[in-house]
Amino acid sequence: MSSVAEKAAEYIRSYQGRPIRIMEVCGTHTHEIFRQGIRRMLPESVHLISGPGCPVCVTPIDYIDEALFLAKEKHVTICTFGDLVRVPGTEENLQDVRAEGAKVRMVYSPMDALAYAEKHPEEDVVFLSVGFETTTPPSAISVREADARGVRNYAVLTANKTMDQAYRALRDSADAFLYPGHVSTITGTGIYQELKSEGISGVVTGFTGAELLTAIAVSLKKMEDGKPFFVNCYPRVVTEEGSPSGRAIINSVMEPIDSEWRGIGVIPKSGLKLRDRYEAFDARKKYSIPNIQGHADPRCRCGEVLKGECTPNQCPVFGRACTPEHPVGACMVSNEGACAAWFRYGRDFR
Repeated sequence: MSSVAEKAAEYIRSYQGRPIRIMEVCGTHTHEIFRQGIRRMLPESVHLISGPGCPVCVTPIDYIDEALFLAKEKHVTICTFGDLVRVPGTEENLQDVRAEGAKVRMVYSPMDALAYAEKHPEEDVVFLSVGFETTTPPSAISVREADARGVRNYAVLTANKTMDQAYRALRDSADAFLYPGHVSTITGTGIYQELKSEGISGVVTGFTGAELLTAIAVSLKKMEDGKPFFVNCYPRVVTEEGSPSGRAIINSVMEPIDSEWRGIGVIPKSGLKLRDRYEAFDARKKYSIPNIQGHADPRCRCGEVLKGECTPNQCPVFGRACTPEHPVGACMVSNEGACAAWFRYGRDFR
């Protein structure tokens, strides 16, 4: 451990201030915090909350049911990242319908999905576009490229989200946020200065144990001042301007809309949809997807976990009916999910 990390760890252990809630909103942060045993060194007054930092976890049931509708009723070829295949819909998941004969392919990028569509013009291909600011630009590029190349059998089903409005929606759930480093490379730090001016505090951090310890220690120290704060603890990667080109790509193809977050509800202007210029590639319009209202398993407390209202081990099905092999909720599916982290590293916290 570096001298900086050692000092941060010692400061955290010796903290005797008022109770503080710090919410990490990145699944990679959640898993690294567990893996490094950081929770074990926290005094009782410091509470780490695993928030909605996993894009698969916050994707609503309705979206999975829409994808199932496309696969079963419209007989399209679904291209998706691996995590989404096992996320439960109302009655089944994409893995189930693939076993029944539906065409569901796992890809590594939206450009892989576009390439598949080009090679198989006889198939209608839909890419499941899920993610935050970091993974949205490739989806936007794939739509722009499909339009330029005249690939008309390609479309995307969007569930892309932006984080800034989520911080505002969750401001009462935490005293400070650990902002995700990768999202911040796109957004830049300007948004966090805006949040600070609105009374919302946070620290941008990287992904190593030393970086996380430093960010937590900085948060505790700044809390003592009693004023809203923002600190960039990841300056070697995150800049004030972020990635103007990345944001420009998104803005040229997509526009903000109100969006539902699993467990949180609808957050104004926190989602993205294709602009009218690219509506030919909008799967909802192209295939006339009806208004689908999904229904989660009533035993699952994923929504409360994502808001920090309970920990995964307080869910009645955690580690019993709900495991990574047989997930009941999305938070147990993804490698970034809070429930998956607790199951893998935190079982002794029960």
